[in-house]
Amino acid sequence: MVTSELKKRIRNIPDFPKKGIQFKDITTLLSDPASFQQAIDLMAHRHFAKGIEAVVGIEARGFIMGAAMAYKLGTGVLLVRKPGKLPHKTVSASYDLEYGKDRLEMHEDSIRPGMKVVVADDVLATGGTVSAVVGLLKKMGADIVECCFLAELTALRGRDQLKGQKVFSLIKFDD
Repeated sequence: MVTSELKKRIRNIPDFPKKGIQFKDITTLLSDPASFQQAIDLMAHRHFAKGIEAVVGIEARGFIMGAAMAYKLGTGVLLVRKPGKLPHKTVSASYDLEYGKDRLEMHEDSIRPGMKVVVADDVLATGGTVSAVVGLLKKMGADIVECCFLAELTALRGRDQLKGQKVFSLIKFDD
């Protein structure tokens, strides 16, 4: 199955969550076993010989991508969560939203200096969330090999927020 076939598995929901937004619903791809397996294989295989030590999954759908990729690569998965969801001491990064600020956290002992990681998420849109995660990981001393996404909404220019990072998206939407 090629990426054009995988792209067809993602359902478009017009005017969700608000008018004018074309929401890319990945649940239809995730629910199809062959499509999900193919997507993870294509996202993970690029990293087999790179000495990846962990995949960093961003709440919430990034947990799906991250856990599956980590399993495929034989690594652990590290979680980036919303505030108050992790039980141990955390470090955090704030980022801007359309209408305010938000924050993400990781356990302070989850990253060792120089640890080779891949950041995984479902969709790269404006790039604000993943940019905050990259900043947090750098602050913790991680060696970020790549930011990897199932899909990218290219018109929103999220890559612009990730200057200096290697970015890969399996599927690209130009609308």
